[in-house]
Amino acid sequence: MARKTSLNKTEIEHAAELIRTGRLVAFPTETVYGLGANALDEAAVRRIYEAKGRPATSPLIVHTDSIEMARSLAREWPPEAETLASRYWPGPLTLVVPKHPCIPDVVTAGLDTVGLRVPAHPVALELIRAAGTPIAAPSANRFTELSPTTAEHVRRGLGDAVDLILDGGPTTVGIESTVLSLAGPRPRLLRPGMVSRKDIEEVIGPIEEGLGMAPRGAHPSPGLHLRHYSPRTRLVIVKDAAAPCRGRGAYLHRGGECPEGVRDVPMPPGPAAYAAVLYATLHALDREGLDWIAVEQPPEGPDWAGVRDRLERAACGHVEG
Repeated sequence: MARKTSLNKTEIEHAAELIRTGRLVAFPTETVYGLGANALDEAAVRRIYEAKGRPATSPLIVHTDSIEMARSLAREWPPEAETLASRYWPGPLTLVVPKHPCIPDVVTAGLDTVGLRVPAHPVALELIRAAGTPIAAPSANRFTELSPTTAEHVRRGLGDAVDLILDGGPTTVGIESTVLSLAGPRPRLLRPGMVSRKDIEEVIGPIEEGLGMAPRGAHPSPGLHLRHYSPRTRLVIVKDAAAPCRGRGAYLHRGGECPEGVRDVPMPPGPAAYAAVLYATLHALDREGLDWIAVEQPPEGPDWAGVRDRLERAACGHVEG
């Protein structure tokens, strides 16, 4: 399916009016589809949590149309933020900085910091500009389930809980943004993504690792729950091609042999191409009524860190073989 890069002005203006009046609009970004509301409207943001069944301890990312808008939402804007934003925005990198008082506490799970990014999708940027406000938007799905990479995924997952879905075609990055905190004494990688630790360190120097699988209390970043990004079908990570259990299953792999009698699902060999199709592949398999989905363990290294993180959380860390 070809990617739609724009919608007509009437569609965008209608969506923008819904955002301004406190409604929910699902829209495409380059990573996954987001469930958006006016980030400065506390009641509208609470509707996001209700629609997703999302716990109040998980903060939301605020999407802006420019570095200038992002700066206006930050109480402090460190030099590293300016450097990284200039390099990677628009793009799949979220920067966590001290928040301006205009950001409601519900957006940030009560924390004094906010995650900001400029999405690299024309529909998302047109929507933010037309609405004239920053848009808070987690992935447009029920909490802990697979993130949507098409408008149809949103329809199946949220149904009538969203007021409007803007269909911008399939996303291109395919997994959620990298999240980097610049609010502490040293930059800290909170969630890996397709902007890798190596990419970031080449720009600003050494950074620290994240906080592990499930921190207590309010989370400094979305995506830190032990179980996340999960299909309804049981998913396991395997170290070899042996079938992990009985019943009907599928095996996602980057090459090599597939166990006899198991659905063979070849995946791209490179991390960017793999990430781009991962959720769409899992969505499709999830509709087949399989007993399990096995995924070949991803390689080590910073380029695969985002894919490893998503699969480990989808499998609750379960590795066999």
